[in-house]
Amino acid sequence: MLKFATVGSGWICEEYIRGALDSGLWELCAVYSRTRERGEAFAAQFGVERVFTDLTEMARCPEIDAVYVASPNALHYEQCRVLLENGKHVICEKPLCAQSGKVRALQALAAERGVIYLEAIMYQHLPQRKLLEEALGKIGQITLARLDFCQRSSKLDDYLAGGLPNIFNPQMETGALMDLGVYCVYPAVALFGKPESFSVEPFMLKSGVDGCDTVTLRYPDKLVLLTCSKLGQAGANSDFQGTEGTVAVDSISRLGGMRLWRKDGTVEEFYGGDEKYILMGWEAKDFYRFITQPAETAEEYQRCGELSLAVAELLEAIRRKAGIRFPSDD
Repeated sequence: MLKFATVGSGWICEEYIRGALDSGLWELCAVYSRTRERGEAFAAQFGVERVFTDLTEMARCPEIDAVYVASPNALHYEQCRVLLENGKHVICEKPLCAQSGKVRALQALAAERGVIYLEAIMYQHLPQRKLLEEALGKIGQITLARLDFCQRSSKLDDYLAGGLPNIFNPQMETGALMDLGVYCVYPAVALFGKPESFSVEPFMLKSGVDGCDTVTLRYPDKLVLLTCSKLGQAGANSDFQGTEGTVAVDSISRLGGMRLWRKDGTVEEFYGGDEKYILMGWEAKDFYRFITQPAETAEEYQRCGELSLAVAELLEAIRRKAGIRFPSDD
């Protein structure tokens, strides 16, 4: 069993902790928070006594093997750099960094220090990904795919009332594309590779971030339409349309509610869904395998890194073409 610490105190951090503990491979031994009061309150939920308010101090703690980072996007690079430099294995929430050059630099640093640096993105690690790939092999030539993740933000009312929550603040390097669109870009790049060209239409908010976006990826033999929004809730699902049938996916982020529609009209549901913490537990399991079985998992780990970098490069290119800029771009 390995010991891990966390950076962040939001609901996503709670779900990852639950998944990691449920795997039976990890022990939570510490948490980091910028304020001791909040850190202690978060740690108390899991019976953890050690709370850090100094990240460097935590990075130097010999009892910690690895760290899960779930802080605002703008903090990912510097926090991961400190942890990796001090020899900690790191799994960081998506997106790793706003700029692909930073992802490349952190991957190089991790390799230099002999530690694992992994993106916490469910698509990389869910076993049902293989079920999706098998189903796509049954529908003939795919000519159109529509990948959608539109989810009304819980912070939207605050923003509309005049506030500036992190999710709508360009200083935090977020917005619809970086928060939700990444879940659409991942399967597009994983399944079809980088597109030969793309177009993008952002809907910009006064705060300076994109509230929703449409992106069309063009491949030699297909179009892939990505839609994401923090302003409204989607009623449609994602689908992959082929000459012999269609694969429908209710949740592209969880790969949940997947059905195969054959051209003869028959329908087969081949995966339902699981609770969030169980899904995130697969990330924790792979993280553990990459750390404890480096020789056996070297190729798999390398593929994960290559996909993370390819996604980061495409996200950055989409942002630049859309005119979505962050202070760190300078």
